[in-house]
Amino acid sequence: MTDVIKIHAADDVAVALAPLASGTYVPEFGVTLGDDIPQGHKFALHALTPGARVVKYGAVIGQAVADIAPGRHVHVHNLKTVLGDVLEYSYAGTGEGPAAAKAKEVPTILAYERANGEIGIRNELWIIPLVGCINGLAENIARQVTAANILPEGSAARVLSHPYGCSQLGDDLANTRGILQNFARHPNAGGVLILGLGCENNTLPLFKEHLDLPDSARVKFIITQEVGDEMAVSLDACRELAGLMHADKRVPVGADRLRIGLKCGGSDGFSGITANPLLGAFSDWLTGLGGTTVLTEVPEMFGAEQILMARAENREVFDKTVKLINDFKGYYVANNQPIYENPSPGNKAGGISTLEEKSLGCTQKAGRAMVRDVLPYTGHISKPGLNLLSAPGNDGTSVTALAACGCHMVLFTTGRGTPLGGIVPTVKVATNSSLAERKGNWIDFNAGPIATGASTVEAMVEPFSEAILAFASGKTTRNEENGIAEITIFKSGVTL
Repeated sequence: MTDVIKIHAADDVAVALAPLASGTYVPEFGVTLGDDIPQGHKFALHALTPGARVVKYGAVIGQAVADIAPGRHVHVHNLKTVLGDVLEYSYAGTGEGPAAAKAKEVPTILAYERANGEIGIRNELWIIPLVGCINGLAENIARQVTAANILPEGSAARVLSHPYGCSQLGDDLANTRGILQNFARHPNAGGVLILGLGCENNTLPLFKEHLDLPDSARVKFIITQEVGDEMAVSLDACRELAGLMHADKRVPVGADRLRIGLKCGGSDGFSGITANPLLGAFSDWLTGLGGTTVLTEVPEMFGAEQILMARAENREVFDKTVKLINDFKGYYVANNQPIYENPSPGNKAGGISTLEEKSLGCTQKAGRAMVRDVLPYTGHISKPGLNLLSAPGNDGTSVTALAACGCHMVLFTTGRGTPLGGIVPTVKVATNSSLAERKGNWIDFNAGPIATGASTVEAMVEPFSEAILAFASGKTTRNEENGIAEITIFKSGVTL
């Protein structure tokens, strides 16, 4: 057991695994601390001069902007980003990559077979408002459904509330429509009620265009201005859907059919040491089975994007990755905002100093597998293996985008904690044991023992994978137990 860790042999800094007082001698590195070092924060292992590039994770995380003596705290006061704006990238791939080794045996889960050959890991009734002004009505319908006790055991009626669908134009409206269309055909929903008002921009005829439902009997449409008693009509529609859902039963299927989103939020100095590498190892394991994982939070790829580009399966995927990065940088520029206004205040309090440092930790969730495809916002998974998805780092928005692209579940690492949950099961993985102990009502799995040396990433992959398969087979996550299931749609345009 140790109180400090040097992540990579080339690193200029070490990380405190517990709070360390000024004057503490660190025998592993032969330095005496010149500052108090909070948990998760960094200290210099040797002298650093202004302009010196500082290395952590074996890569540059910024440059020193002051003299830093050995043992001194390295953070936002003396370390700054060296990232540029829109960059040029060169393809040097061969179409080969470090694909995960194929697993010898594919484990099974218990899931619902859908009409189009997909599987669902939940069998819920989703009520989707086409416009935000009927969210309250949708909530009233969901309460009536619950009170009537018409759903199968273990199911739930959930409202996908959002404030949009009217007073939107162009791409902004298309994003709202595209996300809601993806949810209308999501396999975790055994029945869907699409609820419109009748005068919104997001009209039902437009919504039905290119909807491509896998089973039209599982989706009902109601325009509330066009019926008499909308509550009675909606409850009747839900009774029909519930009747179909009662026939749905979990059956054994291969875990290679799982699609899992990878996400971090409320990150700290442990994120890139414990929970994110654990997700990366899990991603390699699942893609090795033939399953699918999806990484998003594009602004938190900045500074580590070339690691992902080097793993592109081919030139087409490389070019799509470059576009993914540069388009998101262009979004910042078009709105006259700094590209590198990251990490967040909470990240900084947890020990993350620059965007490079945050990105190098965040992208570890992608493991080592080659990147097989890049999806636009509102896109849908079409290839197994590791995918990248265009969406911002904001927790609710990225979890929603992962769910909408077809992920059955989202794995969400956190060092500071958050109760947020998406419309699909959202598994919270603690980066440190103190969080897991304090917030056991939020946390589903504790990766903290990796930091102290009590365990390793390699040793934890098996129990972690078993836990994920149990959630896929019906075990409830903390967000489900707490009744937290939200969506947040990315808005970038004007409001009329």
